[in-house]
Amino acid sequence: MSKITIFSKNNCMQCQMAKKFLEKEGLSFQEINIDENPEHIEYVKSLGFSAAPVIQAGNVVFSGFQPAKLREIVALAQE
Repeated sequence: MSKITIFSKNNCMQCQMAKKFLEKEGLSFQEINIDENPEHIEYVKSLGFSAAPVIQAGNVVFSGFQPAKLREIVALAQE
């Protein structure tokens, strides 16, 4: 399983929910706060997203709190 990266923003409820979901599943991830690290904004836009969170785990990349996609990451991590 590739590492999991969450591009988050300050005061982002969906970001908090996604992080809590992964923590509850026992998965570690790298968080990059784009409010505090604006140099990553262009990369997130290059992925085709403009809203946080953007979650990247190998070939799985999506935006927002999407439990089905998060469960897909969990399943990949357990392989």
